[in-house]
Amino acid sequence: MKSIFTAIAFLSLALTAQSERLVLVGASYGKNILAITDAKGEVIWSHKTAGPQRGHTGHHDVHLLPNGNILFHDTWTTLKEITLDKKVVWSYDSANMNGNKGKRVDVHAFARLENGNTMIVESRVGRVIEVDKKGKLVHQFPLKPGGTTSSRWARHTPTGTLLVCSEQPGVVTEYDRTGKVVWDYLIKTRVYGAIRLKNGNTLIASGGGKSVVEVSPDKKVVWEIKGKVPGTEIDLGWMTCLQELKNGNRIIGNCHAGDKNPQIFEITHDKKVVWEFDEWDLVGNGLACWQVLNDEQSELVRKKIEKLK
Repeated sequence: MKSIFTAIAFLSLALTAQSERLVLVGASYGKNILAITDAKGEVIWSHKTAGPQRGHTGHHDVHLLPNGNILFHDTWTTLKEITLDKKVVWSYDSANMNGNKGKRVDVHAFARLENGNTMIVESRVGRVIEVDKKGKLVHQFPLKPGGTTSSRWARHTPTGTLLVCSEQPGVVTEYDRTGKVVWDYLIKTRVYGAIRLKNGNTLIASGGGKSVVEVSPDKKVVWEIKGKVPGTEIDLGWMTCLQELKNGNRIIGNCHAGDKNPQIFEITHDKKVVWEFDEWDLVGNGLACWQVLNDEQSELVRKKIEKLK
């Protein structure tokens, strides 16, 4: 009988571990911090950053890599990959590399690709580049005129195309690998983020539009929240990052919404809020970028942090 109870207890612990949700956040606007918290906001790891410079400060992208390292930008032009014991193992400076020396360049979006290269969207110079581990330029294409100076988030779709958000003129543009525009959506706000959903539609965080909209391939709005989340007291601020969970729920970034509102929340398709991340003391009013880790990522991070103790 004892062995049965032991097995039940072990199974319970295993299920709890598998369902853990960790959150990687990159906050600036005076906070200048990378942190990993549990679902309730308890910090389990943190790292002070320089914070992007030139007056307007804000981390706009962050990634947990498959090896457990973190890819982020320490300034508007400098990308870094650090281990959880805070060693810099890779860096890239868009201000001085691959033809940019002397030019004005801002970086708001980037990603580590499956082949080990890094994709970087360079605003102002107006291009998307791919560099290898040594920083060598291996691929590039120009951004569409009108979206070259103010790009924000960029995310690949399941088919390999790239969704790039440009604050001016407020458009989401989908490029193929050659730089050809294959789809776009003019939302007419200072748009921040967009992802391609499993159903083929595109979910767009409107930035200053205080809304999140889902649009079909033929550009019809099929789902939307605007101003306030229905049935709640959550006011929408600067809408930023997005994630889609396996169950179809959406996780949404709610930056610059003040201390009375969560900085991240999970919402169902029928607009029920089922989880909130409200850690004002940690991230303040400047949590633009984050990543909610899945079970495997959370387990990897927990193991690595435990080894550092």
